[in-house]
Amino acid sequence: MSENKNNNNQTEELDMNRLMQIRREKLKELQEAGKDPYEITKFNRTNTAGEIKANYEKFEEKDVTVAGRIIAKRIMGKASFCTIQDSDEKIQSYVSINDLGEESYKAFKTWDIGDIIGITGFVFKTRTGEISVHAKSVTLLSKSLRPLPEKFHGLKDVDLRYRQRYVDLIMNPEVKETFIKRTQIINEIRNILNEKGYLEVETPILNTISGGATARPFITHHNTLDIDMYLRIATELNLKRLIVGGYDKVYEIGRIFRNEGMDIRHNPEFTSIEFYSAYQDYHDMMDITEEIFQRCSMKVCGTTKIIYQGTEIELGGKWKRISMIDSIKEVTGVDFNTINTDEEAVALAKERNIEIPKGKETRGNVISLFFDEYVEKTLVQPTFIYDYPIEISPLAKKCKNDPRLTQRFEVFIDGREYGNAFSELNDPIDQYERFKEEIRARENGDDEAGMMDEDFVMALEYGLPPTGGEGIGIDRLVMLLTDSASIRDVLLFPTMKPIEK
Repeated sequence: MSENKNNNNQTEELDMNRLMQIRREKLKELQEAGKDPYEITKFNRTNTAGEIKANYEKFEEKDVTVAGRIIAKRIMGKASFCTIQDSDEKIQSYVSINDLGEESYKAFKTWDIGDIIGITGFVFKTRTGEISVHAKSVTLLSKSLRPLPEKFHGLKDVDLRYRQRYVDLIMNPEVKETFIKRTQIINEIRNILNEKGYLEVETPILNTISGGATARPFITHHNTLDIDMYLRIATELNLKRLIVGGYDKVYEIGRIFRNEGMDIRHNPEFTSIEFYSAYQDYHDMMDITEEIFQRCSMKVCGTTKIIYQGTEIELGGKWKRISMIDSIKEVTGVDFNTINTDEEAVALAKERNIEIPKGKETRGNVISLFFDEYVEKTLVQPTFIYDYPIEISPLAKKCKNDPRLTQRFEVFIDGREYGNAFSELNDPIDQYERFKEEIRARENGDDEAGMMDEDFVMALEYGLPPTGGEGIGIDRLVMLLTDSASIRDVLLFPTMKPIEK
């Protein structure tokens, strides 16, 4: 079987090389005749295919100039049909020797699927009712030297689709629609926050300290300063510095980099939005989260009731809100309000065969492990899980009624986390001690633990007002609203291992 596969691959490669050689020879003939398509610098297109097909009555019998890639051709002696595809639609064109003349028509017949052409002519409907352009002139604008995948099989290989997204976009129009919706979602989030008075800002990607999240960073080196630097794993600390500086509401949409595993939900670089509002808390962040998801869903789906990978999800209305401890009790019957020591919690974890990482033998960490093991996968409909243990929330304000917990929530849909929010810790003394805990964890081998950021502590010493803040994963939101199974389906150019590796 393996030998047959190798033979097939070799045959396909030989066929591809032969077809490419033929196209290169055609290009050489054009260049020698002084008709090099690559020398054309501009083409005055008047309309797109989508405009014409959506407004036929307006364009009927009117002259238009369209341009796009040839995706189909039917040569029928002295008259032919071709279909071109532009940025938003496909449109057919009728091309005849009587309209173009013998020389131009002969040249047209030699053009290949994949070539980019311009067509000037009038709009009409064929006898079968198809909106078309009756060509008066055609122009070769760019020569395709590499054949497109065969139309009936298309580009199906998932790995190849991600590596050659440009071909994927040509062959699979639904992919192009996914990325149009991605832009609409990001624009709608901007609209929501701008309406509420938030200021969009930009903060550095390169930092001397890795902070704002629990994650392994990418490390690079600045030659002039001769120092190691980190690609940001979050925008949080710089945005809170801006709240200290006097801005009441700020947000940033940007790339985040984490040197971690890759799967259908994780890519080493991804897009998040973080937003912070002075004089608000994590309950206010819950309200704005609901609004963001609901308005984005209405924008790209036209409804708040969606289907994601076969599961019906209702994004409308008020979402369920439950504490982490209560959610564990609801699913397992275990009530951590009655378990008050680290020893009791660790013993319970061992009874349940839950593995506790070295250095994490505390009640708070066990609560988090129980949630991950039993609860997260059950949260299908939108749910806010709040009041997280302090051990896993180094930047969140303590709960007044139980200082072992923090005013933090995460939002879950279909068993996945989509957002993370705090009532932000603004006590500089408390923050300094929590940074020291992070350093101890790092010294004990936790390379995802945070670092000491003394400048951030200094900023807090000048005074951070009570503040609510949140981060939402843009890619996961786009996956949800486009029914995409993998994060790679919503990233134009996902991270891929080089083929030679």
